[in-house]
Amino acid sequence: MTSSLPDRKMWPLYAAGLTTAFGAHGIAANLGGFSEDAVTSLLVLGGLLALYDGAEVLLKPLFGSLADRVGARPVLLGGLIAFAVASAAYVVADRPSWLWVARLGQGAAASAFSPAASALVARLTPAARHGRAFGSYGFYKSIGYTLGPLLGGLLVWAGGLRLLFGVLAVLGAAVAVWAVVAVPAVAPLPKVRQTVFDLVRRLTDRAFLAPTGALAAASAALSVGVGFLPVTGRAAGLGTVATGAAVSVLAVCAAVVQPRAGRALDAGRLTTRTGLGAGLAVTAAGLGCAILPGLAGVLAAAVLIGAGTGLMTPLGFAALAAGTPPERLGQTMGSAELGRELGDAGGPLLVAAVASATALAYGFAVLAVLLVAGAALAFAARSTRAPRT
Repeated sequence: MTSSLPDRKMWPLYAAGLTTAFGAHGIAANLGGFSEDAVTSLLVLGGLLALYDGAEVLLKPLFGSLADRVGARPVLLGGLIAFAVASAAYVVADRPSWLWVARLGQGAAASAFSPAASALVARLTPAARHGRAFGSYGFYKSIGYTLGPLLGGLLVWAGGLRLLFGVLAVLGAAVAVWAVVAVPAVAPLPKVRQTVFDLVRRLTDRAFLAPTGALAAASAALSVGVGFLPVTGRAAGLGTVATGAAVSVLAVCAAVVQPRAGRALDAGRLTTRTGLGAGLAVTAAGLGCAILPGLAGVLAAAVLIGAGTGLMTPLGFAALAAGTPPERLGQTMGSAELGRELGDAGGPLLVAAVASATALAYGFAVLAVLLVAGAALAFAARSTRAPRT
């Protein structure tokens, strides 16, 4: 097999990852500045923000299991088409009330094509290249997270939310067509009937919990960095340009590190245990730097949090792929994505709760301590990476 064939198959999957990330952050980052009737209060804003993530939390495991049953490619295509339709609905309806419908539809659609894309990344890539593949997948998702607020803000400034939703509709449809052309059909694998007890046992096994916990920790730290580093910067007297640049540095570092971490894993220069432990430790150090005053502390925190989370993400997904029966990849990836979503929401809630009772520095410190404890467990336990075949 030539090296070009896997790339041709993988590019639409990477584009799907970019689409869900861009759709999540592009709209979320710009709803607060939207002045039309749809966003009338902070409560309404919170509800709109929660719709997308709430749909993902509820539906990702279900669509992951469906991908195992009918094949990941149909779920991928159906999700991308539904994402395009939901986005176009707001453009066509041109009514503020349809923003709720469109946002819920986008979240439900992303719940389908995101775990299906992850499962296809694993199915279409040899086990010895899983690190590289998931590193590239994570890289393009990070690009989507980075471009979302910036490009989304530009689109809203130029033509309002309808233009942003219109671009997302075109993007979803284009990626769906690309996937039809380039992504081969992958038949569902025969599998032994699974009882609820079997599912619980598999999802509570260390081979699942360790990488999923690391992915949840990475999402928690990333969300905390994006949400609270600007607050720290403003408290230190920094302007919006400096704090915005720091958040961009965080996202760029996460994007740059992921492919390199994946290649190091595939080459045997890095093990899952060492990589996840180091990622947790580096991320914890970044949260510690967030306590330091001034621009230096904010930038150091952004670099370390970005690098640490970028190190953990491809290694976590590669470990899940290595430790999961191929016929259960969709279910595993959907459940792992649920863990990431819970970390994405739980990290900021934990820091905010501690900060409300004490100060923001203590919130960073508590999360850092939890990550250090996770790093200690990772280094103390045996590697979760399965032997190569």
